[in-house]
Amino acid sequence: MNIVIIGSGNIATHLAQALYSANNTILQVYSRTLANAQALANVVNSAAINDLTQINREADLYIIAVSDSASNTVIADLPNSLLGIVVHTSGATNLDVLADFMNFGVIYPPQSINKAINTDLSVIPFGIEGDSTQTFEKLFSLIQAIAPKTFACTSQQRLALHLSAVIANNFSNALFLMAKEIMDKENLDFELLKPIILETAIKVQNHTPIDTQTGPARRGDFNIIDKHLQFLTQYPEESKIYQVLTDFIIKRYTN
Repeated sequence: MNIVIIGSGNIATHLAQALYSANNTILQVYSRTLANAQALANVVNSAAINDLTQINREADLYIIAVSDSASNTVIADLPNSLLGIVVHTSGATNLDVLADFMNFGVIYPPQSINKAINTDLSVIPFGIEGDSTQTFEKLFSLIQAIAPKTFACTSQQRLALHLSAVIANNFSNALFLMAKEIMDKENLDFELLKPIILETAIKVQNHTPIDTQTGPARRGDFNIIDKHLQFLTQYPEESKIYQVLTDFIIKRYTN
């Protein structure tokens, strides 16, 4: 398939490299900063552009892989007469934002991807949506070749998936930060928590979260909870978070 990559960031880089390795042709890489477009274009034997008026109109697929804040501008600047499929890669953006194009869809990986870190896309699930059965089948076939866990996903499902990914990934990392700051203040090494963090991540790979929950809230041990809250009087923001999460756990396990 002949592809134009619009963007040069994390998702754009990994998708371009994976699709190029799967014997697709990357016709162009676009970025507002030509040097960034050129850096990726060099890797995938492509042409670099920083002006969407120069876009190749003969491509089979146009992948918009830019930030959500930049996507509206890109979509508005693209000619809607393009015959190829136009897709975005956002988890929180509806399919309908591309409705002015003849063929359109979505390719969404619910994964934190960094272009500076090697990532095996074959283990990442990609949600696919298309404006028609034909579009969906083309996108599904293309992405399944590089990511076998590819699956059909509506805009509503994708938003739920994106939200859940934020909770599971971004929020959990914020809790790691909160724990580290408390440890630092008490002259404790954050390394002490890494085994239990790893154990938690491993357990959830083979069991459901409802079955792996532990701790004082799960046991209904209010004596320990009160001690924790007393300690957290010196950490007012952390205390609020602790209380909310404790109440959430208690409600889930109260018959």
